[in-house]
Amino acid sequence: MAVTFDLFGTLVDVDYPTDPAEVVARELESRDVPVPDDWHVAYGEHHVEAPAGAETPLPAHVSAALDSRGVAAADNVVRHAVVAAFDPTVTRREGALEAVRAAAERGPVGLCSNCSVPELVPRTLIRADLRGEFDAVTTSVGCGWRKPHPSAFEAAADALGVAPDALVHVGDDPATDGGIVDVGGRLFDVTQTPLSALAGELEAEP
Repeated sequence: MAVTFDLFGTLVDVDYPTDPAEVVARELESRDVPVPDDWHVAYGEHHVEAPAGAETPLPAHVSAALDSRGVAAADNVVRHAVVAAFDPTVTRREGALEAVRAAAERGPVGLCSNCSVPELVPRTLIRADLRGEFDAVTTSVGCGWRKPHPSAFEAAADALGVAPDALVHVGDDPATDGGIVDVGGRLFDVTQTPLSALAGELEAEP
């Protein structure tokens, strides 16, 4: 048996920007990138064609949004602006570390997180004092697929060296984290059962 954890809303709470388009605009302007007058409209439009369930990295979306308004910007400049825009305060949730370590006593432990912003997951793990607690970290921006797509869980399972049906996935959103059931695994829903109960649940696993 192996256990994977969702990150945001499961192990940590973060203060997301209430207006991400505006925050990204400020970071672009600080790097001398002209922001279109209708930036909020452009930011909210679909620009990058991708298969259903695939992740579009946010820098790629922002670059395409700028290009749709005739604004050219270097990819590395856009990436730095996006990374800077999503620099949240992080709070580790009660019982998170204990749950991860309890899972590690039973087998390999991984992280499986939807996140379109490069560098955000590793930075969050550092700020939550969770870096080094996982045998593998799988993110949608890294593997190319968002939960609940089966490929996201398959990538996480492969990183841990197990079959997807061997996974217990700990998460807070049945609509996304519940995709584990489609590959034969099991969901531990922290909105129904607290993290503090995970150790006991794992002990009961065959």
